[in-house]
Amino acid sequence: MCPIRIGLVGTGSISEAHMEGYSVLAREGKVELVAACDINRPRAEAWAKKFGFREVYGDHKEMLARSDIDAISVCTWNNAHAPITIDALRAGKHVLCEKPPAMTVEQALAMQEAEKESGKVLMIGFVRRFGRNADLVLDFAKAGFFGEINFAKVAVTRRCGCPLGWFANSKLSGGGPLLDNGVHLIDLVRYLTGKPKAVSCFASTYNNIGSRTNVKGVDRYMSVDPSDFNDVEDLAVGMVKFDNGMTMSLEFSYSEEIEQGHIGVEIYGSKGGAVVEPHLTLMTEMHDYMVNITPQMDHVNDVNFEAEIRHFIACVNGEAECRNRIEDGVELMRIICAMYESARTGHEVLIAR
Repeated sequence: MCPIRIGLVGTGSISEAHMEGYSVLAREGKVELVAACDINRPRAEAWAKKFGFREVYGDHKEMLARSDIDAISVCTWNNAHAPITIDALRAGKHVLCEKPPAMTVEQALAMQEAEKESGKVLMIGFVRRFGRNADLVLDFAKAGFFGEINFAKVAVTRRCGCPLGWFANSKLSGGGPLLDNGVHLIDLVRYLTGKPKAVSCFASTYNNIGSRTNVKGVDRYMSVDPSDFNDVEDLAVGMVKFDNGMTMSLEFSYSEEIEQGHIGVEIYGSKGGAVVEPHLTLMTEMHDYMVNITPQMDHVNDVNFEAEIRHFIACVNGEAECRNRIEDGVELMRIICAMYESARTGHEVLIAR
């Protein structure tokens, strides 16, 4: 089988994570690294040299005009995800689009329609679905371990962790930690609990702390172009109700007066529960005793970009059904947008379809 010829748009931080997979597959002869594109062409040139891409572009439409590109990764600012993905599908390319898929529900639906018209693969970058912890919890869920799902809790909190740059600019990002980190964990819970649909939500957001660029002695993940500008929320909290009866609480922050930040994913059912993050523990009742189960697994890894990229290429080759469909992206955007609407209005929002 001929190698899949790859283009990549957006050579910022997340593109390096995609290369964790593409570089390995290139050495295995399964992909060919053809072209890289970024509106900052000098950055793209340095990035392409680092990873071994042959050609460099400053305009994604020029790159998409090439007939020797089969598939692309979209690793740009959030506001460019939908338009570039739609352009690529219309140009006959398969697409792996980073999360979130879009800025609005309408954009996500347009992506879904473009995929349908193109006949190509559109995969959304929900990378946490590929963690070994997710594989195990999903196996237990399919076996009925949890019973009826009652409640889930998700959180990514940071005391001083705004990535600055485009992450903190709502025109480029679409939102703050709810859209940045919330996307991952809200999707993960849906994935592990049978993909229920959200029916309502209530949320509050707060923006009264800021980026805290004055703070000393703290290392933080940052955009490649950091700045002090910030008009996204510091903190988002809320509740979501799903059509399977499950309720989910959430807390996502860039800046919050907490002792220390943490990541958490917990699922509770009528027969069993699970802590998926920050460690992996299963909880249930056995022989009239409450027990905690610690699975014995090598390399429990919740962020597995190589597995994600391998799956994408397998889908392009027709060897696998896409795990991360745009339909899931549409549902996610319904939740995120409804939560921002609830925070804006101060009222519960019913999620219509």
